[in-house]
Amino acid sequence: MRELLNTLYVQTQGAVLHLDHDAVRITVENETKLRLPLMRLSGVVLFGRVTVTPFFIQRCAEDGRSLVWLTRNGRFVARVEGKARGNVLLRRAQHLALSDKKRALQIARQIVAAKLQNSRQILLRGAREANDDIARAALAEAAARVGETITRLPTFRTLDELRGAEGDAARCYFGVFGYHLRNDRTTFAIAGRTRRPPRDRVNALLSFLYALLRAECSAALESVGLDPQVGYLHALRPGRPALALDLMEEFRPIIADRLALTLINRRQLQADDFVELPGGAVHLSDSGRRSVLEAYQKRKEEEVTHRALEQKIPIGLTPYIQARLLARHLRGDLDVYPPFLNR
Repeated sequence: MRELLNTLYVQTQGAVLHLDHDAVRITVENETKLRLPLMRLSGVVLFGRVTVTPFFIQRCAEDGRSLVWLTRNGRFVARVEGKARGNVLLRRAQHLALSDKKRALQIARQIVAAKLQNSRQILLRGAREANDDIARAALAEAAARVGETITRLPTFRTLDELRGAEGDAARCYFGVFGYHLRNDRTTFAIAGRTRRPPRDRVNALLSFLYALLRAECSAALESVGLDPQVGYLHALRPGRPALALDLMEEFRPIIADRLALTLINRRQLQADDFVELPGGAVHLSDSGRRSVLEAYQKRKEEEVTHRALEQKIPIGLTPYIQARLLARHLRGDLDVYPPFLNR
């Protein structure tokens, strides 16, 4: 249980939220764990098996305080909106920003800058930890190339230019991905990023982790009232969660990619945790998925320092924080959207 950006996030399973005069009182097994004045809270987000009394729900609705239910894994379930919330105005602001080419480019540029900076950190870390000179040199060179792209971001004047540079940097990043591996490079060989379907074990692992991360980002956007379908970096297509794909770009390297490398380098995944299907597609086996899900949940509990908040938070909460910061920017409360940068 913690309060961030005037929002209360309750992750403790079995917790119960009660209305206690002008405060919320949270109990676990009939023992009071936290009490906060309602005037400090603009929203409450509940994960998994968390109970809310009817009186607390009614008070939130009367005050215009959002109340959001998510599964324990972060999938959006439902939201109660108070009359003063005005999500229609937030979504209108979201659409207007898309119509404003300059503003859409600014948001997309911030997202790409964070993705590339976080990717560069993964490459530099890989170079430091490499166990041979060839891998060390390849990763260092890729980090330099990605860094050079970061310096050129302010010069791009269109989304197409920005997308092209981001694509080039991604190819450079994945072109040396195999050099991060410190053992069993034959079993986990990768020659660039392949999707729909993944053609090797590493891509199968990445695709599964990216699917989990996309679900987290969609839930985060829903929790603040944004439309996951309307994005800025990714083009709009029917059924495509463009804004969720935008948001997850910041987190791909630090949550999904880093976890994939850890699972392989620590031998927590083996060849028999994958299955090859007719046509060459590769997927995780049932046991492989269970191992990855367990590691993913543990990864989300690790704490990182959030620069905008200037405090440590579980990394699993960062998509929700970023969704709220993006909503604040779209409303005009923040001049620039501050993306998440890993330290």
